[in-house]
Amino acid sequence: MTSSELWTRETADRYDAEEAEMSSAAFLGPTLDFLAELAGVGRALEFAIGTGRVGVPLRERGVPVVGVELSEHMAAVLRRKVDEGTLPVVIGDMATTVVPGEFTLVYLVYNTITNLLTQDEQVECFRNAARHLAPGGRFVIELGVPPLRFLPPGQVAVPFDVSERHIGFDTFDLVEQVLVSNHLTRDGDDGRYRRGNSRHRYAWPSELDLMARIAGLELERRVADWDGTPFAQDSAKHISVWRKPTT
Repeated sequence: MTSSELWTRETADRYDAEEAEMSSAAFLGPTLDFLAELAGVGRALEFAIGTGRVGVPLRERGVPVVGVELSEHMAAVLRRKVDEGTLPVVIGDMATTVVPGEFTLVYLVYNTITNLLTQDEQVECFRNAARHLAPGGRFVIELGVPPLRFLPPGQVAVPFDVSERHIGFDTFDLVEQVLVSNHLTRDGDDGRYRRGNSRHRYAWPSELDLMARIAGLELERRVADWDGTPFAQDSAKHISVWRKPTT
């Protein structure tokens, strides 16, 4: 097992409700278009498939999808939506778990590679993706750009959401290259807030490119969002595509 923190049953059961906006057809449309085009007529492998927010509708698009998921609780929620024959899921970590066969696409969405808390494990994730790819296949990652430019001297926290029912902020350990994502979520109308946090190892786009080179992959494309917006120095996130050479 890698250093990824396991999602509990309680977290898994409320995940879809908390991410309802990101699961809508309007929101997911560009993501599915992007991934389906890269998959072509081949199969897709999703690392950390979770509850199937992306994998299930991608399968409905006609792309054969297989998932790898560390949390049995998250996989159980996915299984309520689709059967094993339609969308197989292997319980395991994304750095070492091997799935039979070859794929034209391996992908990781929503910052999930940061769940691996060491650089070595993130490198192994790239190697694992390359291991599964057919020649010419692509590895895709969606990842936020670390917002360190918002940190003035002496400050270690950056807020990312301040709304009526949720307060979210990240705290940074610049030595270990680890951030802790902190959440205060209002569940009911009695004024009480539920507190939660998770640890992540952030990585820069150039660092990921080096990981890809170690795994034998080549950068093919980097954009700022699924709709193809050009990546710029003020982009908050990136979608990066690396290709496995054909020779």
